[in-house]
Amino acid sequence: MTSRHALLALVALLAGCATATGRIENGVYHSAKGYRVTLPASGWKVDRGPRADLSLQDEAGPGGMLVDATCAGREPARSLDVLARHLTFGLTRREVLETGPTTVAGQEAVRSVVRGQADGRDVTVEALVLRAQPCVHDFLYVAPTTAFDAGRPAFHAMVESFALEGR
Repeated sequence: MTSRHALLALVALLAGCATATGRIENGVYHSAKGYRVTLPASGWKVDRGPRADLSLQDEAGPGGMLVDATCAGREPARSLDVLARHLTFGLTRREVLETGPTTVAGQEAVRSVVRGQADGRDVTVEALVLRAQPCVHDFLYVAPTTAFDAGRPAFHAMVESFALEGR
């Protein structure tokens, strides 16, 4: 498995997401779960492999992003802190670099940045979880620690573009 595929597998593993349908129109992903996000303008391609609403692969290296929503089961009732920690369970030698509450599109959210190891590789993960009833929305960015800062602006722009639709 290449390092690029290993990181995408890690993104899917960390998030543990379920498959959903959606569509991309004019650079905007519209989820069947009632939200939309704007895709990064360049440098990222849609990856159809991982089981998330939307998964993106860095064209220049082994980084990845995903967006997913869970609208049923126990997740919508759990605290955002617990859900954010769940997104990084697959890491060993974990070091929490940042953590705390925030808001996205007027919705309560929790963001964390964690450095650790996955499959013997040093990676850094930024995870953001927000609650927009009836769903919990997960945003995840994973990259080798040495390349992590390069993809953060694209990730932050995608998170900030989040909007609810049809509610």
